[in-house]
Amino acid sequence: MPSRKRHTGSKGRGGRSVAVPASVWLWGSHATLAALSNPARSISRLLLADEAQGRHGRELGGPQGRRLEPEMVSPGQIASLLPSGSVHQGIAALVKPLDNPDLAEAAEPARGEQAVVLLLDQVTDPRNVGAILRSAAAFGVRAVVATAAHSPPESGALAKAASGALERVPFVRVPNLSRALDLLAELGYWRVGLDSAAPETLDGAKHSGAVALVLGAEGGGMRRLTSEHCDFRARLATHPVPGATGSLNVSVAASVALYELTRTSSIDR
Repeated sequence: MPSRKRHTGSKGRGGRSVAVPASVWLWGSHATLAALSNPARSISRLLLADEAQGRHGRELGGPQGRRLEPEMVSPGQIASLLPSGSVHQGIAALVKPLDNPDLAEAAEPARGEQAVVLLLDQVTDPRNVGAILRSAAAFGVRAVVATAAHSPPESGALAKAASGALERVPFVRVPNLSRALDLLAELGYWRVGLDSAAPETLDGAKHSGAVALVLGAEGGGMRRLTSEHCDFRARLATHPVPGATGSLNVSVAASVALYELTRTSSIDR
């Protein structure tokens, strides 16, 4: 999958530039090395503990001949710069957040392509969003879309959970999810809202063509207006055990739904 590109921010129908912090610490092997390999990523500092130098020495060159000389520090010095409890594996980088991609550019499918875009309706936990990005990378999702006002900012926790996928999958923040769904409809996407109360299952409601799959926040699910901008709703074919919770974590639900969408190329609708 190609590296995520930098853009000036989406405008008009697809989104707008989103206020972001000037710099962010990324940590952990997968997140940091993926950032180093992304030519779109601006990196100002690279911290490396002795224990990690042997493991990652060959991977620190970065793209296009870029080489950032690491600062050799102790594990404790790295930990002092990060949130408490961060598992940094002896490597961290201070980076500028990636620019907000343009939704139309990121999502436009090729003719006949079975493209998938994920939309998150006020999913705010950075670990969930990171895990969703990781699944999106594994299943070849074109973009993950969230609202600017109700989604977590780019952070080390999100990048750690994404395990490198933040550098590879466009993460688009838009001012209005309903308008983003309208734009995706113009691009030829079927808009499917994942809803545990829907009458039909996702595997029984498949169709040919591109799919924009909407996942709601844990607890509240999709908002009414978001649901009204979907072509139909579908649920996962789960079989809850009596006395146990009947719903999946949103990141788990995203993985299962992506598997359902990709395991069969098309079913007539």
